[in-house]
Amino acid sequence: MKIAFMFPGQGSQTIGMGKDIYEKYNEAKEIYNKASEILNIDIAKLCFEGEQEELNKTKNAQIAILVTSLAILEVLKNNGINADICTGLSLGEYTALVYSGYLSFEEGLKLIQKRGHYMQTCIPKEEYKMAAVIGTESSVIEEICKILNEKGKFVVPANYNYSGQTVISGNKEAVEEAIELLKNQGTRKIVELKTSGPFHTSKLIEAKQLFEKELEKVTFNEGKIPVIKNIDGNIYTNKDNLKEILANHIISPVRFDKAIKLMEENNIDTYIEIGPGRALSGFVKKENKEANVINVCDLETLNKALEYFK
Repeated sequence: MKIAFMFPGQGSQTIGMGKDIYEKYNEAKEIYNKASEILNIDIAKLCFEGEQEELNKTKNAQIAILVTSLAILEVLKNNGINADICTGLSLGEYTALVYSGYLSFEEGLKLIQKRGHYMQTCIPKEEYKMAAVIGTESSVIEEICKILNEKGKFVVPANYNYSGQTVISGNKEAVEEAIELLKNQGTRKIVELKTSGPFHTSKLIEAKQLFEKELEKVTFNEGKIPVIKNIDGNIYTNKDNLKEILANHIISPVRFDKAIKLMEENNIDTYIEIGPGRALSGFVKKENKEANVINVCDLETLNKALEYFK
């Protein structure tokens, strides 16, 4: 059996996530407590008792998802379940880097706290929109974005989730115009997303520059488990400049489609999504209906996973 761990990104947060696992497993509770101590935030309260609106704020969502994923991961590790390769979507890449050992638990938390803060506060004051385009080739989407950008409008692909879904991001009017052009070209399904920030686009250049300064303070270790990068869908190597890659990650599109392809090429037969939501499980299943995908987001799904690996 070859196992991949996949860690979710922002957007999967919900009030109560991880609570039943926190209440049952001391090792999970310990992760929340340690993280709260390091960051001086009551993360359990934020995740379990807070308001959804407050949790949805980028600076809170990123920390909450990271800690919840790491808490569930700790239970799996303690039960002897480990991965041959790992990856994440956007923020989820940091969970993978902590799991692999590239980043210490403490430095991973502090980086995500800063990353979330900059991504929330360093956005130019404009109206933005994001939309998932389903069932249309990414090359068609890229061409439409290019045509609009040449007219001085701002809309770009921000997330390549799998071969059949690309998320576009940009100024509200430009995204709406792109949607109309795509519909005229025959696109049948476009879903407007609740996330409104122009994440993974050049609009976050200031956030990238500020985050670069935070990355300069960090010491990266050698990873023990291969981690697939979002920026190009390749595995990190010793030659990679992690500081440069993670800074550019903020303004570059996420290539989760390439990560899925690489996992297939590495003969992964079991994919485990660890953390809130089921988005990544869905992306893998869209590419390969026969894939063995396990989602671990609460006590019920955790028990199923532990039973499966007995």
